[in-house]
Amino acid sequence: MLLSRDKSQVLIVDVQDKLLNAISGKDRVVDRCVRLVQAARKLDIPITVSEQYPQGLGPTHDSIRDAFANDGFIADKTEFSCMRNEMLKDRLHELRRHGRSQVVIGGIEAHVCVLQTAIDLESQGFEAFVVADAVGSRAKASRKLGLARLQKSSVDVVDSEMVLFEWMERAGTPEFKQLQALIK
Repeated sequence: MLLSRDKSQVLIVDVQDKLLNAISGKDRVVDRCVRLVQAARKLDIPITVSEQYPQGLGPTHDSIRDAFANDGFIADKTEFSCMRNEMLKDRLHELRRHGRSQVVIGGIEAHVCVLQTAIDLESQGFEAFVVADAVGSRAKASRKLGLARLQKSSVDVVDSEMVLFEWMERAGTPEFKQLQALIK
């Protein structure tokens, strides 16, 4: 199934500076999460951001916060899966009631919070799409195992270009021109 911008919502999981410092490929993860947030804002796709224990791990990375520009929803959590946090679960389900059943996920760590969230989303009737170039783990092997397990669990593993092109559907539109700059 292809992504539809009318059915999508974006979830950025725990991209916080104190966690990022240990993440393999952290610059790529941040860059691709920013890409997803910017595209979602341009296409009026709802955005949700989770922060794992921000009192100890700090807020979401500045470049993602800047791209987000308070145009969505940020929630603290201590649970690994966003779907085990009542505030986040309620938010995602509320968006689903408005036709947003596809959840596009970026963040860290691929084999822990991203994986558990995506599997829980699928078990609750959502369609989870984990953006491989927008997720990371401390160890490359953990990221690889997490992505493999997600695929075995019926979660779609995509990349950020797939997401943007599926959301745009065709070339030559004003949206295509706006989003094309994010890909170059």
